[in-house]
Amino acid sequence: MRWWRRERVGAAPAQPRWVWAALPLAGALLTASCAPLGAWFLQFPALAGLAWAVGRMSPGQAARAGWLFGLGWLVSGLWWLYISMHDFGGLAAPLAALAVVLLAALLSLYLAAAMAAVAAWRTGRPTADGLLYVGAWLLAELARAAWFTGFPWGAPGYAHTDGLLAPLAPWIGVYGLTAVAALWGTVLAQWWGPQRPRALAVLAVALPLAAALAPSDFTRPTGSLTVSLLQPDVPQDIKFDPNRLAGNMLALRAQVLAAPGQLVLTPESVLAVPQADLDPAYWQSLIQPFTQGERAALIGTFLGNDQQGYVNSMVGISAAGVARGQAYAYGKRHLLPFGEFVPPGFHWFVEMMQIPLGDQARGQSQAAFAVGGQQVRPLICYEDLFGEDFADSLVGPQAPTVLANASNLAWFGRWMMQDQHLQFSRMRALEFQRPLVRATNTGATAAIDHHGVVLRRLPAWTPGRLDVTVEGRTGDTPYARWLARWHLGPLWAAGLLAGLPALVWRLLQRRTARPAGTMQP
Repeated sequence: MRWWRRERVGAAPAQPRWVWAALPLAGALLTASCAPLGAWFLQFPALAGLAWAVGRMSPGQAARAGWLFGLGWLVSGLWWLYISMHDFGGLAAPLAALAVVLLAALLSLYLAAAMAAVAAWRTGRPTADGLLYVGAWLLAELARAAWFTGFPWGAPGYAHTDGLLAPLAPWIGVYGLTAVAALWGTVLAQWWGPQRPRALAVLAVALPLAAALAPSDFTRPTGSLTVSLLQPDVPQDIKFDPNRLAGNMLALRAQVLAAPGQLVLTPESVLAVPQADLDPAYWQSLIQPFTQGERAALIGTFLGNDQQGYVNSMVGISAAGVARGQAYAYGKRHLLPFGEFVPPGFHWFVEMMQIPLGDQARGQSQAAFAVGGQQVRPLICYEDLFGEDFADSLVGPQAPTVLANASNLAWFGRWMMQDQHLQFSRMRALEFQRPLVRATNTGATAAIDHHGVVLRRLPAWTPGRLDVTVEGRTGDTPYARWLARWHLGPLWAAGLLAGLPALVWRLLQRRTARPAGTMQP
């Protein structure tokens, strides 16, 4: 045991306490770099601080550093989950707070493993070690996005819907932006060291500069569409209250019937009971204006039954659909863990919080909804975090010209979460150069153009309607093309290749360090 302790201490000196205390604070700067604060430039010193610390640590210390950094980042970015679990789920305050911390702690394990690998394989060469840090960050975020259904909320790349790196979004997407931000971080961390990473500095500057100078529009206009975005502002604590249901539905009908847009878009689950349980007379009165003429509606409801399960859906009503004798229906495919599907072994947790329709079935359709000469692709709430899930529907002759997100964020309170989700929608608009409209229950209801700029937005937590005109777009960005063909594979490959120089260097070091006469394997 003595030799192990000697090697562990000798591998890297004990770190000052202030380093461990500073790491969660540095992680919180990642949250500050994204919405609602939007101080994107804070991301670079935060990532530089982690790179500096890990560069002086043993693998075990680096794992701890990555975990603490991730804990500060994710707790500060996900604290609003406490509101859904405590205020609406009825979970005791200590348990709700503990659940948020445990989730952040588990998600931080990806970054902990990545930083341990950086410390284990570093070479002392600035270029190799810098690329290793970039690749480790990229792989950690890809794993968080893809494994165990994925939960990529608050990925660092989202900070760059604005600022220096934004022109890269149509080329490399949000995870590529995360890697470039890590590149800037490692350049800053090493710049005042004994060996400056000049090659990496040139690369860090050249990438956004080249994107800014390259052609910026990969899509072209297809005409305009007037859209009415509804924001009913029904508090979550009364949304499923049977005593308030009738009043809420009458108010919704009045809002739908008064909307003038060619497309009327409601939030998700705006009808709080499955469509099969609705009064047929009410449903007919709701959709009647859209069964003739050129106007159409996408209405949030649940389709299905007790036997087959219920699907969170957007039902499209148009005269063309009525003439064909079929209604358009889009069902949510990427479900939110615990809120919409229950992981094995956790039914007790969902039952404790009494979440309505907390274990749903997955939808299947990816087809767009035709209205006003445009093809509208619905996305339901959490789905617009996963561009890789629907990229294949964005290429080809039937590709959508407008993206439409329907959400209900009333579960999560008044602060932060709405602005975060709006920024995610802005990134999808940037990546695919499509306009994106959002209809939400309590906010953020907004229209975004194909460059990710918010054109108009309703005030949150007020009932209202946003009437906007958006310009449909057709064509493919580079990111859309390769994402549709290869999914996230190129980014996984880039992350692995980034670590290759460090691995090769270490193998060469071991080979040259062999004593003379040692047999080669």
